[in-house]
Amino acid sequence: MTAPDQLAGVRYLVDDVQAAVDFYTTHLGFTLRMSAAPAFADVVRGPLRLLLSGPASSGARATPADATAAGRNRIHLIVDDLDAEIGRLRGAGLSFRSDLVAGPGGRQILLADPAGNLVELFQPAG
Repeated sequence: MTAPDQLAGVRYLVDDVQAAVDFYTTHLGFTLRMSAAPAFADVVRGPLRLLLSGPASSGARATPADATAAGRNRIHLIVDDLDAEIGRLRGAGLSFRSDLVAGPGGRQILLADPAGNLVELFQPAG
């Protein structure tokens, strides 16, 4: 297992830690590193450590009251075949928060975790 200091860490505030763990591990290829649900869990995908902090966690309690809603920031996950990922996730009953968007760098689509945090699935151009 990779040491925490070798991972890039992002904290997402979530309403339900177990629902977030299930979402990321079932649908997006993350592995559970540690769970202290319902307060906190830690999931990993490659070099990304995603800290899932529930309402009772110290991470959530340290957040100012005016910054509790999910933001416009998002994690960015590169996929090999975006069309296949879209089909797989729709088949699992997930819906997307944006249409498929294409640009010179590639194609992307957004979905949200159970707390409303955005996840970008991105397929680089050619």
